Amino acid sequence: MKQYKPTSPARRQMTSVDYGAVTATEPYKPLTAKLSDKAGRNHHGRITTRHQGSGNRKLYRLVDFKQDKLNIPGKVETIEYDPYRTAFIALVVYKDGERRYILAPKDLKVSDDVLTAPAAPLKIGNRLMVKNIPIGYQAHNIEMQIGKGGQLARSAGSYAEVLGQEGKYSILKMSSGEVRKVPADGYASLGQVSNPDWNLVTIGKAGRSRWLGIRPTVRGKVMNPVDHPYGGGEGRTQRGTKRPKDIWGNITGGRKTRNRKKWSNKLIMQRRPK
Repeated sequence: MKQYKPTSPARRQMTSVDYGAVTATEPYKPLTAKLSDKAGRNHHGRITTRHQGSGNRKLYRLVDFKQDKLNIPGKVETIEYDPYRTAFIALVVYKDGERRYILAPKDLKVSDDVLTAPAAPLKIGNRLMVKNIPIGYQAHNIEMQIGKGGQLARSAGSYAEVLGQEGKYSILKMSSGEVRKVPADGYASLGQVSNPDWNLVTIGKAGRSRWLGIRPTVRGKVMNPVDHPYGGGEGRTQRGTKRPKDIWGNITGGRKTRNRKKWSNKLIMQRRPK
C-alpha cells in the first residue's frame, strides 16, 4: 500500500494501491471500446441505482474471460491497470500473433508463458479443466456453464479452493466461505486474482469518490418526513419505525433477495457464513 505525506487531514488518511506491478501506461488500442455512461439508469432513462454519476473518463478494455485458444501458447507482454475492474489485466500475445487481454493472477510477470489446455501444466496463469486441478489448489475466472466463460472469482484478490471431485461436478470453496459445485469439464485459471490489497484502500476525501463516479449518499434521518420514513423530528431523533426501511418504505435489512426457486440452488452445498 502507498501512503502520503499528511499535507491535509484528508491526505493524512489516504492510501492507494502500489502500482509497481503495472508495466504499461497506455492500453492496447485495438482491444478498447468507449462505453456510454448510463450513470445507474435503465433503458427508459430512469435512475434504478442511485448515487452514480460523473467520474473520470475511461476506456473499456475487452477482456477475454473464455480464453478459448486451446493448446496455443502465449506470452505476457504487459501488466496493465483497468479502470472498469479492481484487478489488473495482462496483455498476452499468442504464438499465432493474436493479442488478448486476460485477468492477471497474482505474481504473473512480463514474459511469463500462459497456456489454455484441458490438462495444462499446473502453473500460475495457465487455464485448464476444473477436474484436472488437484485438491487444495487456488483457481479464479471459473466457468459456471461450460463454454460461457469465467464468471466466478474475478475481482481483486479473489480465488476459489478446490475441495474435491464428485462425478460430473467439482466442489469449490469460494472466498466468501460458500461451498458450491461447478461443472468438472468447465475451465478455470490457476492462482489468485491480482491486486489483493485493493480492499485496504482508504478513499481519504469526498473528491476521490467523485473521481470514481460515486455521488453523495444522504442519511434518511436528516431528511424531511416527505422524503423518507426516517425523516423529521427535533434534533437527532430515533428512527421511529419498527423495522428498517428504504427510501420508498420497503422493509429491508436482512431480507433475503435470492430467488428461492433459482435453478442453481441445488449446486450450493453450504451457504456463506453470516
